[in-house]
Amino acid sequence: MQLEPETLCNVAISFDRCKITSVTCSCGNKDIFYCAHVVALSLYRIRKPDQVKLHLPISETLFQMNRDQLQKFVQYLITVHHTEVLPTAQKLADEILSQNSEINQVHGAPDPTAGASIDDENCWHLDEEQVQEQVKLFLSQGGYHGSGKQLNLLFAKVREMLKMRDSNGARMLTLITEQFMADPRLLLWTQQGTAMTDKYRQLWDELGALWMCIVLNPHCKLEQKVSWLKQLKKWNGVDVCPWEDGNHGNELPNLTNALPQGANANQENMEQCKSLEYQHLPAHKFLEEGESYLMLAVEVALIGLGQQRIMPDGLYAQEKVCRNEEQLISKLQEIELDDTLVKIFRKQAVFLLEGGPYSGLGEVIHRESVPMHTFAKYLFTSLLPHDAELAYKTALRAMRLLVLESTAPSGDMSRPHHIASVVPNRYPRWFTLSHIESQQCELASTMLTAAKGDVQRLETVLESIQKNIHSSSHIFKLAQDAFKIATLMDSLPDITLLKVSLELGLQ
Repeated sequence: MQLEPETLCNVAISFDRCKITSVTCSCGNKDIFYCAHVVALSLYRIRKPDQVKLHLPISETLFQMNRDQLQKFVQYLITVHHTEVLPTAQKLADEILSQNSEINQVHGAPDPTAGASIDDENCWHLDEEQVQEQVKLFLSQGGYHGSGKQLNLLFAKVREMLKMRDSNGARMLTLITEQFMADPRLLLWTQQGTAMTDKYRQLWDELGALWMCIVLNPHCKLEQKVSWLKQLKKWNGVDVCPWEDGNHGNELPNLTNALPQGANANQENMEQCKSLEYQHLPAHKFLEEGESYLMLAVEVALIGLGQQRIMPDGLYAQEKVCRNEEQLISKLQEIELDDTLVKIFRKQAVFLLEGGPYSGLGEVIHRESVPMHTFAKYLFTSLLPHDAELAYKTALRAMRLLVLESTAPSGDMSRPHHIASVVPNRYPRWFTLSHIESQQCELASTMLTAAKGDVQRLETVLESIQKNIHSSSHIFKLAQDAFKIATLMDSLPDITLLKVSLELGLQ
């Protein structure tokens, strides 16, 4: 094996309050991240701090010298680097000897070794030009040569910066976004009326998610938020800026393999994370006694999942609604529910059932409200061992699919927190309807399984299926499920379930 010849590089690193604020290296490598030589010197400084001699700021050292020492210092410095510094030295000497020069109007002199003032801004070194160039290069490759992977690595770097509260996170994301907005393909797609590819749209989704993290950061200053809002509005006003729900006028309802189906929908992730452990970390200061960040995270997730929201128009946005919901539920399923978390589940389930127009599980919802089948199935299985009555009440409320109803209940308008379910003349374009109906079917099947042996509950679930499920294939599937559950080998046949199976089969 032939080794590359060893090269020596001159590296300079400036620090300010434990941050690398500037780097230079004679290797000439240009990249967003530090070259190997800068990394090597940084590690050497970290691992062997005693081997790096600390000096006072150069201004302090010069202050201790007499006139002869100062003259010798300057002349030797010029002699060693005469080709680089002699013109500058002569220019500075002329200015200092001139009484009216600008340099003599300033008190003192700069010292690059003294560090910044304690109140000055300080942030990690970031080569902005290189960020712009590399993002531009990756976008120009149009998904080839692993450019999508490289862009995702940049997004991961921004996330890491945000986690470390590094102010470069917002700077770097701004540079990335500007290059995305300048991508010439945006204008081309707009003029041709064609939709961007799913992979490219996923990159835009990641941009949006990262900006959400930045603007919701509780540690940033108000003036920063005002500045970001101004910038986001500016980008949003550009004609070629993509819509969040896509160019729905040109999208075709082709959902082949677009959405995961069934119980194994989130295995890979009506696997990677198994090593994570979630624990209750006490949150001091502004939280009530006994509360933890885990409790708050779970509660916020349940509130978000249960919010009533209208189904967006575009195909991609509808897929995204389903995908994001299932990903969040998958995260929640990794958490082992203890008594504290079960209390939160109970409280939120009750709030959502009584929540009016803000809740997707409220008594009256808009006809085109996003269905709650997937979320309700998770609530049902979580609550069932602890509060069966509340579990069934939640799941039965979620079984509705008003978009398929010819008429919808208007609700009790004497109660001001209710909104009327308005039935428009048009039939909404729900590209994900088949997936939603399969989730509705899974929720019903889950309730049938849990209700085995309970005559009253089985009858209630049957009524809900007959009222809310409109697909004959799904009704037939539920008839089969009911028969299988009723005739399990380890128990006597459940007569009520067999009747449910017969009724559904006949229907």
